Amino acid sequence: MPPESVTRFAPSPTGPLHLGHAYSALIAASRAGAGRFLLRIEDIDRARCRPEWEAQIFDDLAWLGLDWPRPVKRQSERMPAYRAALRRMAAEGLLYPCRCTRADIRAALSAPQEGARGPDGPVYPGTCRARTMAEARPDDALRLNMAAALARVPRLSFTENGPLYPGMHRLDPDAMVAGVGDVVLARRDMGTSYHLSVVLDDAAQGITEVTRGADLFDATVIHVLLQSLLELPRPSYWHHGLIRDEAGKRLAKRDDARALAGFRAEGASPQDIRAMLNL
Repeated sequence: MPPESVTRFAPSPTGPLHLGHAYSALIAASRAGAGRFLLRIEDIDRARCRPEWEAQIFDDLAWLGLDWPRPVKRQSERMPAYRAALRRMAAEGLLYPCRCTRADIRAALSAPQEGARGPDGPVYPGTCRARTMAEARPDDALRLNMAAALARVPRLSFTENGPLYPGMHRLDPDAMVAGVGDVVLARRDMGTSYHLSVVLDDAAQGITEVTRGADLFDATVIHVLLQSLLELPRPSYWHHGLIRDEAGKRLAKRDDARALAGFRAEGASPQDIRAMLNL
């Protein structure tokens, strides 16, 4: 028998869900089919996450007609798993401590407006790359030495099932060193990062297909590399288009005019939301 399909919707409780979130959640649920649709709360940003926003997430998704197993996983409860992965990669010589601020990075780039930009913004120039973990301070960020990491793994690829970038995608080591760079795997204010946490969480939950917005497609090469380094199973991917406003700008949580709670207050039904999203 084919393996059960397991998808997930993983919002951060830092504001109200908007139409773009509804679109992503509904697509993920539909992709699960007869399998399982999971809800995960990505709350590693403790400075911005609020319990009232988490409660609103549950309420809005239930109103849309979605259901999921309880209790849900929260990233804030998985710090031991993230620390263990960081220790493993540090022991393998793949991490180094970084003390650079954003201003430092801008200053180190001779022409940041012309330089390479990766999934996390300007590609890090490697200022702290010579530092060893023995020099690490508690308030240092931890970066992945991209060149060293890519030298450890065979040729990698991932499958994209969505309509925007369909097919098999192979990782290009030279392009990743130049165009992605030494990404942060542990932020100084969090002890982890989105890239590290999402990979470990998807593996822990047995996710078979990651469904998310097209704005995260470029980050997939980072996640596939981490899966290989940490010997984790590789899901397939489905990146969907983004919901945008009339000016073509993608929706953000600060765009309260398109918050689901606002539509609900105005009397919209779940069917109205689906119609707005062409679902």
